[in-house]
Amino acid sequence: MKTSKNSQGKPRRRAGGIVLLVALVLLGGGYGLWRNHVDATVKAEQAAKSSQPAPKVPVTVANVQKSDFALYLYGLGTVTPLNSVTISSRVTGVVIQVPVKQGQMVRQGDLLAEIDPAPYQAALDQAKARHAQDEATLKNAQGVLNRLSTLLQKTFETQQDVDNQQAVVNSTAAEIEGDKAAIESAQLNLDWTRITSPLTGKTSFRTIDPGNIVQANQSPGLFTVVQLQPIYVSFTEPQEQISAINKTSAAGPVSIDALGPDMKTVLATGKLEAVQNQVDQASGTISLKATFENQDNALWPGMSVNTRMRIGMLPQAVVVPDEAVQHGPDGLFAYVVGDDGKAHRQAIEAGPSDGGNTVVTNGLNPGQRVVVAGQYRVVDGSSVDAKPAPQPESGGQIHTGTAQAGSTG
Repeated sequence: MKTSKNSQGKPRRRAGGIVLLVALVLLGGGYGLWRNHVDATVKAEQAAKSSQPAPKVPVTVANVQKSDFALYLYGLGTVTPLNSVTISSRVTGVVIQVPVKQGQMVRQGDLLAEIDPAPYQAALDQAKARHAQDEATLKNAQGVLNRLSTLLQKTFETQQDVDNQQAVVNSTAAEIEGDKAAIESAQLNLDWTRITSPLTGKTSFRTIDPGNIVQANQSPGLFTVVQLQPIYVSFTEPQEQISAINKTSAAGPVSIDALGPDMKTVLATGKLEAVQNQVDQASGTISLKATFENQDNALWPGMSVNTRMRIGMLPQAVVVPDEAVQHGPDGLFAYVVGDDGKAHRQAIEAGPSDGGNTVVTNGLNPGQRVVVAGQYRVVDGSSVDAKPAPQPESGGQIHTGTAQAGSTG
């Protein structure tokens, strides 16, 4: 019985193994067909992608222009008042009024403060009384002299008496001259009790209030008045630019612009007033001074400003925006967009640069389009989607120079 069971179990196990083997073969074949299908699909997609053109690189372009390019020297200056006066009292006394406010604009002759005039009015009255007394004395002495002179002619008086009386007349006349001087001095002291502004300008904060006693010529003074119109700007330029400055000055008036911190905003426009007669050896600079009308008070004493002085012109220069000029291992270059819609690398040589523009002395021609934005994705020969750069809101003269250094590139 055991032999019979074993003989039947072996064929069954053999048949099950054959079925499992056939199933594995079928699964392996199906996976191979699926894998081949996937690989073929990926290759087809890659081939389709390789056959499509590369996407265009978006860039912004600007036209190369040809225009006159003004040359400027830049410097750093300080606004200084044309005149600055410290107002002090010339007499001693009690302040009875200060009619101006602190920081007020005043005109020449305006009353700034008043000292109690009573003591000085009394001194003036006393000097006038003494003068009247001496004049009466002189008149009497002159009458006596006339009588003595008449009697001398009739030999009733001696010459000695006449000479003595003449001395009295001369002495009294001298005293009258002294009285006149005393009256003038007393009048001056009385006038000085009214302190007026010697110029048109702006007052500082005051250092004295009504009721205080001030001394003659005490320090600090009562006010400081500074003139704002016109006003000076003192600035410096490198000593290497002396020749250009002298040449420009010899040709006529030199325009000076006072610029704000952004180096673009023109606060005021004036003219060169003077050039220092020697170079500061410590700094290697030359000092200059410009005058500004300053009608709108844009310039204020002590204020720091940047200055711009025009020294020449490059006629019909080739200019591009600063962003178009790129720095490479072999020097400067720019990407030029051709008619084929591709950006080509073009070596250039640059000159002065300022005001957002650079002079190109070699490598570009007017009318060409150069890339000014998006260069980081561009390589030589890249297809680009070129958009024109927005135009500035207001046109202006193109300038050149190096801020605060006075270089013209």
